[in-house]
Amino acid sequence: MTDYDYPRPQLVRERWVSLDGAWQMNGEEIIVPFSPQSKCSGYEKDPGDTLLYQRTFLLPETFDQPVTLLHFGAVDQIAEVFLNGEKVGEHHGGYLPFTLDVTKTVHPKGENTLVVKATDTLSADLPYGKQRKKRGGMWYTPVSGIWNSVWLENVPMQYLTSLKLTPDLSGVSVELEWNQPQTDLEIAVRICADEAQTQWESLQFKENKFRINISNPIHWTPEHPFLYRMELSAGEDRISTYFALRTIGIEEIDGVNRVCLNGEPVFLHGLLDQGYFADGIYTPGDWAEYERDVLRAKEMGFNMLRKHIKIEPEQFYYACDKLGMLVIQDMVNNGVYSFFYDTFLPNFIFWMKSDKRHPEIDIHRKRIFIGHMIETMETLHNHPCIVAYTIFNEGWGQFEADRLYGIAKDTDDTRLIDSTSGWFAQHLSDFDSKHIYFHSIPLRPKKRPMLLSECGGFSLEVKEHLFSHIRSIFGYGKCHDEEELTDTILHMYDVMVLPAIHAGLCGCVYTQLSDVEDEINGIYTYDRQVCKVQKDRMRALAKKIYYTLSLASTRSK
Repeated sequence: MTDYDYPRPQLVRERWVSLDGAWQMNGEEIIVPFSPQSKCSGYEKDPGDTLLYQRTFLLPETFDQPVTLLHFGAVDQIAEVFLNGEKVGEHHGGYLPFTLDVTKTVHPKGENTLVVKATDTLSADLPYGKQRKKRGGMWYTPVSGIWNSVWLENVPMQYLTSLKLTPDLSGVSVELEWNQPQTDLEIAVRICADEAQTQWESLQFKENKFRINISNPIHWTPEHPFLYRMELSAGEDRISTYFALRTIGIEEIDGVNRVCLNGEPVFLHGLLDQGYFADGIYTPGDWAEYERDVLRAKEMGFNMLRKHIKIEPEQFYYACDKLGMLVIQDMVNNGVYSFFYDTFLPNFIFWMKSDKRHPEIDIHRKRIFIGHMIETMETLHNHPCIVAYTIFNEGWGQFEADRLYGIAKDTDDTRLIDSTSGWFAQHLSDFDSKHIYFHSIPLRPKKRPMLLSECGGFSLEVKEHLFSHIRSIFGYGKCHDEEELTDTILHMYDVMVLPAIHAGLCGCVYTQLSDVEDEINGIYTYDRQVCKVQKDRMRALAKKIYYTLSLASTRSK
């Protein structure tokens, strides 16, 4: 088993079995965890709005604990689950994991029949991201049904349901939750305390909330992404996990507010990463492709990915934790998008200030978005790579941004919050967040750290590596070869980015890591086979950016 095979690297148990592989869906074979619209699924028909999955399985002989759990990484949009003819649960929302206790329904011996009814109408009430039935331009092929791993896990009668790890620079606070009231379980913890991953320290606790102080702490950075390994046992339950020591915040240094990682100024030199793949759409054909994407970005000196309007399988965040890649995580929007109000007016006429442009957003839709935002933050809390969250992007479905900033901070005050990425800023946000396409202009940071949260997007067509040969390709300015594309990118950074760092520009997100379908504005082609820029010049740019920040910080000190 590789590092990326286990679906939940933050809470690992020994007794588990994958249900990925061949299923039946609407009477045809399909390969899970790939959506039926993808090549990897092997499914060649129109799935429609209702997808009926079925497969059989036997419990392994190693499942000798009394409780059996059924896990789903993600099912888009609504899932109803039946086991051996009985409904065992349902879930609404296509981006987050859910778990069902199937102990009373599963057959310990003999064959089990699992049925999943997925309904996907691309309802605007539920988070749907950049999916559209009629794809094109900035809209992509929809993803229906099961698109993340399905797996079974065997646990004792009393088992851990939640593990919350909150680090600082000298230790980590731990909060545990159980499936039933805790009955004086003694908690044993072992931590790997050295870089050789050989020296273990043992600790004992009796409460479900405790702190672990680390002697000679090693701090996590993109350059040195050290992870502490931890094993935890309570009663008969045994899990393994990991954590890292790092902080993120904003500190005023000689009158300039700067984003600081572990107390030191950091420039968020990033790429927009939409998490789409030519073979599996939402799910790469090989989990290790997440690692390869991170390494592609790091090879050119980038230290951050903005995960754009998609929640990834946890293997992605583990790759970022392990390899040292900062992440700004977007929320997945629901609500209705308007090209005129959300894109045309802000780009070409003026940046509106109103937070009430969508009167059709009702209480039900608001509650869904807020609930999904909170659950997203709770699900991803333990990943040290995540340093910030984006709530709204370019006004899409935006409402009461200041109130949601408060809710986000109450949920997790250890990360930064970009309340309104692009435009329609209200009063509360940790960033002055701007999107600038079509031109390069000098930037003038103000009191808040300025984040150029989208820019660039220059297109280069590589004919043998296009998703579609229909002449509807999408980008922000056309280049003819890798030298011209690199020249154009470097010019933009010379005009907009480098001169503004001394005044408080804290980061820049270039659009984007790879082409996505008709969008050909990636650093890489959609299939990741061709890098479209000159890597050595991009590495030199990164060094120039980090050197400029170091000079600005030195002058401040």
